[in-house]
Amino acid sequence: MIQFVDQVTLHVRAGDGGDGCVSVHREKFKPLGGPDGADGGKGGSVSLISDPNVTTLLDYHFHPHRQGGDGGDGAGDYRNGFHGESVQLPVPVGTVVKDSNGKFIADLDEPGMELVIAEGGMGGLGNAALSSTKRKAPGFALFGVPGWRGDIILELKTVADVALVGYPSAGKSSLIAALSAARPKIADYPFTTLHPNLGVVQAGDTRFTIADVPGLIEGASEGRGLGLEFLRHVERCAALLHVIDCATLEPNRDPITDLDKILKELDAYEVPEGQVPLTQRPQLIALNKADVPDALELAEFVKPDLEARGYRVFIISAISHSGLRELNFALAQLVEEARKAKETEPVKPRIQLMQQKRDENKFEIKKEHVGDEVIFRVLGVKPERWVQQTNFANEEAVGYLADRLAKIGLEDQLFKAGAEAGSTVVIGPGQGIVFDWEPTITSAGELIAGPRGTDARMDQRERRTTKERRASYKERMDAKAALREEMEKEGKAGIWSTPEDFEKDQ
Repeated sequence: MIQFVDQVTLHVRAGDGGDGCVSVHREKFKPLGGPDGADGGKGGSVSLISDPNVTTLLDYHFHPHRQGGDGGDGAGDYRNGFHGESVQLPVPVGTVVKDSNGKFIADLDEPGMELVIAEGGMGGLGNAALSSTKRKAPGFALFGVPGWRGDIILELKTVADVALVGYPSAGKSSLIAALSAARPKIADYPFTTLHPNLGVVQAGDTRFTIADVPGLIEGASEGRGLGLEFLRHVERCAALLHVIDCATLEPNRDPITDLDKILKELDAYEVPEGQVPLTQRPQLIALNKADVPDALELAEFVKPDLEARGYRVFIISAISHSGLRELNFALAQLVEEARKAKETEPVKPRIQLMQQKRDENKFEIKKEHVGDEVIFRVLGVKPERWVQQTNFANEEAVGYLADRLAKIGLEDQLFKAGAEAGSTVVIGPGQGIVFDWEPTITSAGELIAGPRGTDARMDQRERRTTKERRASYKERMDAKAALREEMEKEGKAGIWSTPEDFEKDQ
């Protein structure tokens, strides 16, 4: 049995960027070859593309985990890492994309629209790219940035021109079978149709699609029946066709009452912002089951009352096909009018990004209380990315991070926020990267010489000033002069003698 799936949660992981390489060119007779470590490759992205040849989300229901390829690490001799393989996921036209909280992201309602839902991570720079006139041979490289990870919700809204609405067993499935080549399941009990059925109809030179909404009953907008679950498939339709059962034997049922109840449920359904409410769209009425004599008599009786409300009414029979030709061309006329109106609408963008782009040059500092401790949290695109790229086992890499943070004014902002030496600073959301902030670690790392892989600012020993060193030197010189003077006095007093004194006595 074919399963109908119109909503899935997709678990997405973009590829991670490759790490940069630390390498120094080594060749005979060239002891100073210089750094030649190359960059890591970019991680593969994951994107959705609306494909008219795809009609269901069933594949993603059974295989919800999708990921892009990781980028390769850089190597010596300027060999960059390979880029990770990007993945394109085909989805049906009419797929709505939401984030894990249900917030709308994009609507892929036209063929060929592409949406990047997870961007691959940046590759890390090698030490060749990090070298400069002041940093000749860096002893570190940058790590690759992890790709985007998270969940997204795919929701399918059927793209049809005409929607059939009505009570269960009103004959909607039979009507689709009579008008098109579709062969939905048909039976004489309510809720036979458990998912929307689609059919393609040809009327002269006009071809259009029709779809029905199963199980639309009184209270559907409040969750009764199946109508609320599938009303989303009516949102895209240009026109509505009310299929009314004129042969029902249920008590408290008649064509006018059924129509009023259905209109009430459609009016209570909230369509997305910018769309026309369902009850304000073009609507036709089909009084079905006219092959039954009593139903035909009832249809002819209520037709004038419905036309007085402004509706075009057709008396039809999905079994005998009576009245279907007139109904078919009337629906085609509504579809043509809707298509001409749509041609004047602006063309929608073909490529969108899921992640909300933040200004990379901006960051914010939040003061938070964790128990009795006060922490300062730094949030921003660049600081968060930079700490992910840093190898904290390498002092020179940590010093390079300090230089980068200082250049964007992070230390000044921490001072303004009330941070002091030894304050806890967290960069990034959640647990982030925790530092004990030391304001003395500032910029100008390029001017600090030292062995490769080290940073003098990481040395926690206290360093004397020039004035202190001069005072210490003067103190030592004074002590030596005093010692020599004392020794001369003792020698003259005969307390001790030198070998030269013995030579003089001889």
